[in-house]
Amino acid sequence: MNDEQLLRYSRQIMLPDFDIAGQERLAASRALIVGAGGLGSPVALYLGAAGVGELRIADDDTVDLSNLQRQIAHRHDAIDQPKVGSAARAVAARNPEITLTPLQERLEGERLKTEVAGADVVIDATDNLATRFALNAACVAAQRPLVSAAVIRWELQVTTFRPGGRPCYRCIYAEGDEPQLTCSESGVLGPLPGVAGTLEAVEAIKVLAGVGEPLFGRLLLMDALSMRLRTLTVPPDPHCPVCAGAQ
Repeated sequence: MNDEQLLRYSRQIMLPDFDIAGQERLAASRALIVGAGGLGSPVALYLGAAGVGELRIADDDTVDLSNLQRQIAHRHDAIDQPKVGSAARAVAARNPEITLTPLQERLEGERLKTEVAGADVVIDATDNLATRFALNAACVAAQRPLVSAAVIRWELQVTTFRPGGRPCYRCIYAEGDEPQLTCSESGVLGPLPGVAGTLEAVEAIKVLAGVGEPLFGRLLLMDALSMRLRTLTVPPDPHCPVCAGAQ
């Protein structure tokens, strides 16, 4: 690690549980961020600033005017441009030394499996249940840690799933159990995806650096309107069709 890197990352290197060893683990790691919107924006910005060696950002959407209220990686002049390119430019402007790989596509099938298998941590920054289920299944199959978050209206939730461990996302939500609410239909407070995405970045850094206690088997819930937080213990589903037979 050169002098410029020691200065750039000095504030987190100073952390007793982190140190240079944690920074070096970040530099040698690869994170896959699926989604470059409200959640993916702060995840990409903070993981890039923290010095994660390679960020692979996947999204097939373009920037829309309505996105700018909460998707902080994108600027007004990026409207109608691919979100992955806009996000990559924002990250590179803060830290040009990391490797950025924009993937302007919806990851599905074998492409999803390949990208998940090549990552050291996967961050779910998507906004639909079908993609979340597919991402979870790919992470269980490849034994990759998955950090997941969701926001709607004034509420957020964040959790992390352990590779080779239980529960998984499918243990929490069965198909058809979670209402298909979207921000476009129900609204969302602008800063809330930033809070959730920042928490996802914290979880991903802990996983990659091997420090602290990630939210394995726990679900963090926040109601911003009343500013109440709670953490629920999430038991594995013994009949889960995804992870019950994968141990």
